[in-house]
Amino acid sequence: MKRFNIQALVYAGVFFTSLSSILIRLSDAPSLVIAFWRMAFSVLFLLPFVINKFPSEARKMEKKDFLLCLASGLFLAVHFAAWITSLEYTSVSSSTVIVTMHPLLVVAAGFLLLGERITARSLIFIITALAGSVLLAMGDSRAGGTALYGDLLAGTGTVTIAAYFIIGRVVRQRMSAGLYTLIVYTTCTLFLLLASLAAGLPLTHYPAREFLIFIALAFFCTMLGHSIFNWALKYLEPVFVSTSILGEPVFASIMAVYFFSEVPGVMNLAGAALVIAGLYLFMRNTPSGIKVKMDGDGSSLKGEED
Repeated sequence: MKRFNIQALVYAGVFFTSLSSILIRLSDAPSLVIAFWRMAFSVLFLLPFVINKFPSEARKMEKKDFLLCLASGLFLAVHFAAWITSLEYTSVSSSTVIVTMHPLLVVAAGFLLLGERITARSLIFIITALAGSVLLAMGDSRAGGTALYGDLLAGTGTVTIAAYFIIGRVVRQRMSAGLYTLIVYTTCTLFLLLASLAAGLPLTHYPAREFLIFIALAFFCTMLGHSIFNWALKYLEPVFVSTSILGEPVFASIMAVYFFSEVPGVMNLAGAALVIAGLYLFMRNTPSGIKVKMDGDGSSLKGEED
């Protein structure tokens, strides 16, 4: 397939992932229920592609890797619970921009925990993005209401998805993408199921419209969004895929204006611009060996041929 066609598919994947926040806002179901059904359907869609290799690969898996997969699934569950809930309190623009910042945390943790290097130039870009997030939060605090609380929830989603990717970076050195993803997605689904039951939330008896939204989140945003990114990394430079995904908060914000009449304020726009510019420059200057995911929906952007 020609490079141009693959790039076009990546842009299509960006559009599909940007639908996530819009679909979530259109749903009337509780946040935990949305998260549970999205991941449950994602597991069902993923299963046919990995089930044949699962038994033989699972027998070779070390206990410590299995425990790390469980921890990764827990972090992913908290990410979805926090990020999806954030959309009840803050704007689509603020939530998606904040959660997009998790590569900065991944690289910072890689520096502190894995001994990976951070150049002075990259540090400047990180500070630029952080300054933009502060400006974004200030704009939401001035707006009043629950926006700042929603930003904090989105920030929690940022921290937990970063932890998910850090674990994935370690475990994926010894485990195939299919096995790792299936275990983590299944674990995430079970944690979300337990959380929903503990909160006394009904999981069924929702209108057909709600289940269509759940299926759309799993199929379009997870399978046609993140799966395209993972596939494209076999043919394109990681920096192209990573920076292209910065279009997600842009697409989501434009659609939020149309669907919900959410027009960002001047300070919010300035903060979002700083975050996206900082992240763009950061990813353009990130060594090709560091492959980090730019989107908030749960699938690693590591180069994967298996």
